[in-house]
Amino acid sequence: MPSTTTPDTLPTRTGAAILNLLLPHHRTTDHSHARTYAEAFPQQLGQIAEFVRADAPIAFTLPGFPCKSPNPAKVLGHLPDMGERLSLTFLNTLCTEIERVHPPGACMVICSDGHVFGDLIGVPDAHIDAYADELRTLIGESGLERLSVFDLRDVLGDLPHDTKRVHVHERYAPTLDALRAEIRTDDEALALYRGITRFLVEDTADHRGTRSALQRACRQRAYGVIQRSRAWGDLVADHHPHAVRLSIHPQPVGAPKFGIRLLDAPDAWTTPWHSAALRRKDGTWTLMPRDRAARCGRVIERDGRPSHFEQV
Repeated sequence: MPSTTTPDTLPTRTGAAILNLLLPHHRTTDHSHARTYAEAFPQQLGQIAEFVRADAPIAFTLPGFPCKSPNPAKVLGHLPDMGERLSLTFLNTLCTEIERVHPPGACMVICSDGHVFGDLIGVPDAHIDAYADELRTLIGESGLERLSVFDLRDVLGDLPHDTKRVHVHERYAPTLDALRAEIRTDDEALALYRGITRFLVEDTADHRGTRSALQRACRQRAYGVIQRSRAWGDLVADHHPHAVRLSIHPQPVGAPKFGIRLLDAPDAWTTPWHSAALRRKDGTWTLMPRDRAARCGRVIERDGRPSHFEQV
């Protein structure tokens, strides 16, 4: 019997099969337990179908992996460790799994955005450079051939970091008034603002004033972090205009960005750069603040520095 699949429907079907590989890892703001189908993501389906028609690798961009939290109670140091290693390996594996339904597979650009808001989160630029450099080394040494790293050095070269931040902010960031109006009226924007504020409070390890003063300061800085995060997203879109955009933040079903979970964690906002990795007794991994992981297990070193914890 002749096939009923037309040349036009085949890319869409293949796109749906590719999205179905991503859906088990979807990080979403929708807390219902209803099953989500690929057809609920029309923008991503359309983008993926274009790559399928061209018989090209699916291109993904993932803004994230900026730098380690400056709070030593949350992380093991300022360089990538087992949390990043496991997450990058997972992302590379996801790209190679796509080859089962689309032989060219997929590639992913890790858009390391630490310099964009490093001054707002209290992380030295030298630490951010070292973190991104180590990501590249880790990817190369681990043979994660489907991954690459993109940061502000790829856009603005060796300009001073403050100059780069001003350039990106002035060209791409939404105005403060527009952002405040959005947060007042949009539940998703409000949730992001509250999440960023919470992280800023938690990441401040050396505040000597009152808790209320710290919270006020972090609420103000949160606006700046979101402005520059939006700016970075638009810059990435300019440089990778056809790529499917992933996000480490929870996203609504059908949103322009597809939220993706990197590792198991009790909180949907937890990332490898805000935590330490703990290997449980059964061999599975989870993320948690360093001080809590230290109460659960012993620290394991790799290449002469702390890497993760093992449950005891």
